[in-house]
Amino acid sequence: MNESIIWVLLAIPVLFLFVPLLSKPEGFLTSMFQTNEILKAAKMPPEAIHMSRSIDLIYFPLLCILLVGTYHMHFMLLAGDWDFWLDWKDRQWWPVVTPIVGITYCSALMYYLWVNYRQPFGATLCIVCLLVGEWLTRYWGFYWWSHYPINFVIPSIMIPGALMLDITLYLTRSWLVTALIGGGFFGLFFYPGNWVIFGPTHLPIVVEGTLLSMADYMGHMYVRTGTPEYVRLIEQGSLRTFGGHTTVIAAFFSAFVSMLMFVVWWYLGKVYCTAFFYVKGKRGRVVQRDDVTAFGEEGFAQGIK
Repeated sequence: MNESIIWVLLAIPVLFLFVPLLSKPEGFLTSMFQTNEILKAAKMPPEAIHMSRSIDLIYFPLLCILLVGTYHMHFMLLAGDWDFWLDWKDRQWWPVVTPIVGITYCSALMYYLWVNYRQPFGATLCIVCLLVGEWLTRYWGFYWWSHYPINFVIPSIMIPGALMLDITLYLTRSWLVTALIGGGFFGLFFYPGNWVIFGPTHLPIVVEGTLLSMADYMGHMYVRTGTPEYVRLIEQGSLRTFGGHTTVIAAFFSAFVSMLMFVVWWYLGKVYCTAFFYVKGKRGRVVQRDDVTAFGEEGFAQGIK
């Protein structure tokens, strides 16, 4: 019942976001990139265009490799066990902790790509790079190296929420609206998006007279180095006082905190994307700050509005 309520609540707003996107006459990719208009307004010679494309072919693969390493380490240090072990993916803390940690890098990279390049795919790029890093470590570090069952350490997915962030920013062109709508859907979409994968692990079973879930039973059977600290019953918690609607309460709380985290990391992205210049002289220190270096005085190239 909890999962059905979440799906119904999320289905109606999705239509309001996707219908205007699909109804654009110029098409999604053409309207998003606007390559011809940018080159025409910039008045770049063919040699400069070729050099720019060569730099992009070197720079963006390095950016993806950097995201795979840094974002994966950041996510493992903060979300860690809740998104790692199958028996830690409960209905209370897993839907809360994972989206709140996951939206951080997405927000910072969205600022960088949107302000400097007007490209609304920062969140999706972050999540895809995170999944690449997670699958590399889960497969080579656990399945290949120690023959640990891969289905016990399979990572969760946050691509639906990342798509909602990028689509909201693309349609509204407002970071505040993206924080309120996209950030909220990032937290709400997490549990329904993963239900198809991890829902069967919450089925109840009876083992030697004790009621457990499939995830609990697997956690007891496969010993880890942190045992017994890592062995826990995933369905124990204090949210049962809310009438049993554990997942709904956790999802909406995660959505609210994800909005706040988006705002905080959006401004952190602004700080790290800002160039600071200062000159010391007789008048003291003269400081200049430029947070938009790829465009003109209005923040856009000439001829693009």
